[in-house]
Amino acid sequence: MSDTPFGFGLPPEEPENGDEGKKKGNQGGQGGPNPFGFPGMGLPGGAGGPGGADNPFAAMFGAMNPNDLGAAFQQLGQMLSYEGGPVNWDMAKDIARQTVAQGTADGVKDSSVGIAEKSAVEEAVRLADHWLDGVTSLPSGATTAVAWSRAEWVEATLPVWKELVDPVAERVGAAMGSVLPEEMQAMAGPLLGMMRSMGGAMFGQQIGQAVGTLAGEVVGSTDIGLPLGPAGKAALLPLNIEGFGKDLSVPADEVRLYLALREAAHARLFAHVPWLRSHLLGAVEGYARGIKVDTSKLEDVVGRLDPTNPEQLQEALQGGMFQPQDTPEQKAALARLETALALVEGWVDAVVHEAAKPRLTSADAMRETMRRRRASGGPAEQTFATLVGLELRPRRLRDASRLWASLTDARGVDGRDGLWEHPDMLPTASDLDDPDGFVHREQLDFSEIDKMLGEAAQRREQGNQGNQGNQGDAADGEGEPEK
Repeated sequence: MSDTPFGFGLPPEEPENGDEGKKKGNQGGQGGPNPFGFPGMGLPGGAGGPGGADNPFAAMFGAMNPNDLGAAFQQLGQMLSYEGGPVNWDMAKDIARQTVAQGTADGVKDSSVGIAEKSAVEEAVRLADHWLDGVTSLPSGATTAVAWSRAEWVEATLPVWKELVDPVAERVGAAMGSVLPEEMQAMAGPLLGMMRSMGGAMFGQQIGQAVGTLAGEVVGSTDIGLPLGPAGKAALLPLNIEGFGKDLSVPADEVRLYLALREAAHARLFAHVPWLRSHLLGAVEGYARGIKVDTSKLEDVVGRLDPTNPEQLQEALQGGMFQPQDTPEQKAALARLETALALVEGWVDAVVHEAAKPRLTSADAMRETMRRRRASGGPAEQTFATLVGLELRPRRLRDASRLWASLTDARGVDGRDGLWEHPDMLPTASDLDDPDGFVHREQLDFSEIDKMLGEAAQRREQGNQGNQGNQGDAADGEGEPEK
């Protein structure tokens, strides 16, 4: 688990005016922490600045470039007037786009994708799909191949981040609304509304910062083993692929092609295993339901909350208030999710290596690089851990990959891929401990079971219709005179 399970940490300050802005903000004292992420913004009663004692606006905005004052008021109003769900997703999107615009730590700025880069990605995905045709029975799942900029990745993936984060944020919001005694809740309506708005803004702020940072590192839409992009699209980020391959001593076209293989393999799996996406997202939601909120800490914060000092709530949210319950249900949800992720990543690893090994001289090196990136907790896993306190690291990737490879040898491509037809046919965590036992176990035929269940349901429906007809005849006969 991450040290700040739900990612309520303060974002780094980003003075718009460089050293000049810092000098202005440091005159006459130092303000309190900046809970909202506005450049140079202190809190009422905090930073002095020239005339701070006589002018509260100077105290609040003394370090801010006057040209940004209107934007700050607009952002503050947006935060406090928010009345939507548990996360202010408009704010998250804005901050993510701002983070992308600032560039990565190595100074690389986002840029629009050129025609040549788009063509290179389309050709790589087309060739990758052709190679995969020979190593898997699942047909192509990518109807289109797209090359995204970092900003385009943010826009395209936010809907799925919403599905992943909202269940956790909902629990937090419910806890914030339940800490006051019932008889006081009506009187404290404005305060509760403000708390919900602040909570939605703080979630939105942190998610936007994290997703924006992640956009500078991902190479496609499936880096965390979940389908973050729209269905049917194999997406690659040329700018990030260039950075990814910079120190690998591998030709750029081979790096692009190998990553296209992984993206296209994920696309096949999620397109033709219709239950898989909901299974994975449902496992995340099941884990979120087990989140425990320490209401005693929250009650203490609410009792002492000063509306002019909202960093109190921010500090409390960073203080370990949200922890997973150590219950059998919670452990089962985590095990189910980790096993599912390992099986997805292991299958992709196995089929991609089978397709790439005869054709790419760098196949072994690229495979090991990707394995280490995933197993060691790459940027995608770390970002998700920050957002919802859950690591999406496939800890048993190598075990799963070996199992899928053994299944290919024992049952062939069709027999291996046929296991995706039903979730109960897939290997379990214990099967990863004993892959040989699973590989040589008699294969269950769920098609026969489904056929039997369908026939039973059909007979039951026909029986119900017959009973309704008999009841109707009996009703028609009532009231007729005896003969």
